[in-house]
Amino acid sequence: MPRQPVETRTLWRVQEGETTELSDWVVVEEPLEIRVQGESLAVIMRTPGHDVELATGFCVTEGVVKSAESIGTIRQCRSEENGELNVVEVSLAPGVDFDHDRLRRNLMASAACGLCGRASIEALATRASPSRSGLRVRRQILLSLPDRMLRAQESFGRTGALHASGLFDADGRLRVCREDVGRHNAVDKVVGRAALDGVKTEDAILLVSGRTSFEILQKAAVAGIPIVCAVSGPTTLAIETARAFDITLINFLRGQSMNIASLPERVIDP
Repeated sequence: MPRQPVETRTLWRVQEGETTELSDWVVVEEPLEIRVQGESLAVIMRTPGHDVELATGFCVTEGVVKSAESIGTIRQCRSEENGELNVVEVSLAPGVDFDHDRLRRNLMASAACGLCGRASIEALATRASPSRSGLRVRRQILLSLPDRMLRAQESFGRTGALHASGLFDADGRLRVCREDVGRHNAVDKVVGRAALDGVKTEDAILLVSGRTSFEILQKAAVAGIPIVCAVSGPTTLAIETARAFDITLINFLRGQSMNIASLPERVIDP
């Protein structure tokens, strides 16, 4: 049976000088190994659940494949070490090339910040193109998105310790919401679900909890998402990446306000 995303643990609450023992919900964090063509490519710390989506999104956004159609089969299996469902095996469609060593080097360089600033954007340009989307979204719809996503965050409501990512259409309808201990994992789960369902992302809105960093904008650019929103602030490289790939980047989307860092013309009045 797959492990649940949250479990209970005994904790001690100190409040107004009194200590009380209680059982509380805690988010689960475990490694997931992604194997491609029988070879280990990456190990990701994640919240269990939607692991096939996570592996699919990871393969798409990290350049293993150009689209889900390049994946032959994908299945979850048990780890030899402990028997847990902490491995996803990906096989590629016939004729699809896979340079394991190059991809491993790229992933290791990214994890170690081997590429920085302009070099990171230039490297991304080999896998993504600037958005040509004509999407326009009313301001009031954008302002409503955080509350709509929060209502779908079941595990966050129980633990208060998870990031979330949501994919919306131009009318603010939530197409998919996923939670994880990592912001980038939540994005990969959303992108993976969309890819597996054949959902087009060229006119979609991505909302993430927390800040927007380069890796979030990188994944959005590869997926072709034209608008990225967040409830917290951006990094400088996130803004530069959004501008380089014609992505509308919206931050501090809270209450009745927002900051727009790039392509504000996609946001229109009510």
